[in-house]
Amino acid sequence: MSVKKTVIAIIVICELFLVSCVYIVLPGGLESSGGSDSKGWSAVATGIETTSAGDLHIDLTIRNETGDWSTMKAVDGSPAVLTSGGKTTNCSSVFAGTGGHRLAPGFQMRGYLTGKKADPVLQQLYIECKGGEITPGAKLVFNYVAFDGDMDYYHQENGKSEGKIEINLDEIASDLSYPIYEPVDGMIQSIDTPITAISENIITLNDVQRTDKGLQFTWQNYNPTEFALTTHIGTPPVIGSDGIIYGIFEIMDLASVPLTPAGGAAEWTTEAAVPADVGGFYILLSVESKQMRLYVSHAVDISDL
Repeated sequence: MSVKKTVIAIIVICELFLVSCVYIVLPGGLESSGGSDSKGWSAVATGIETTSAGDLHIDLTIRNETGDWSTMKAVDGSPAVLTSGGKTTNCSSVFAGTGGHRLAPGFQMRGYLTGKKADPVLQQLYIECKGGEITPGAKLVFNYVAFDGDMDYYHQENGKSEGKIEINLDEIASDLSYPIYEPVDGMIQSIDTPITAISENIITLNDVQRTDKGLQFTWQNYNPTEFALTTHIGTPPVIGSDGIIYGIFEIMDLASVPLTPAGGAAEWTTEAAVPADVGGFYILLSVESKQMRLYVSHAVDISDL
């Protein structure tokens, strides 16, 4: 029997026996591939100038319109293409991405930290086109790859998607508010929200303090099981009102976390180095949940600090 006839047969049976039919499991390959509201990633130009070397420099802000937590980057080795005045120009300097971090849906950003933890470097998002010129109707297009949903260390290709971002260079966005451009219902969690982790452990954020280096977070894990466990959250980064993600990306279980005794609690601190004059922060928290080395993301509101 063909797949189509099988699905029809299942539906007919369900209609005849509604009491016993709760849901239909579709045959392999027919499952939904994502929400209909997903638009992928998008970007806007926030500034255009000519460098001292005569190259066209375009500052960018990228937006997560996937409807899910997602990380993205421009495809390595693939130039952006500027179409302007009837000609095309390949732009080899393409810096567009989240720096490895997953960004919440409805959030936008314009840069992240890279390099070594002890000496991080700010990577702003931009594209440069050698010899490029802007005329009315100019557009810029680049290819990207994204990974949506929970981060599974053992299956890092899960949620992979590819797409193109087209930017209308007639429109320069100069009055953006970061990091949220479009609120998503239920996405933001308050600072006192308990978060369920692996093995029904509970993570809570007990305290946040401004320090001379930035922000210090005090975390607690409660372990209700009969065995001592370690719950990994890494060193959570933050994104603030300047649209920059502060924190070098690394796999979450590389950071040291204390063992939580059976039926007990453990407490520890993490830090995020942020400028003293920046506020409006949200923690981009990834918590080991459901199974080992699978991380579920949470946006925690600390914008009042």
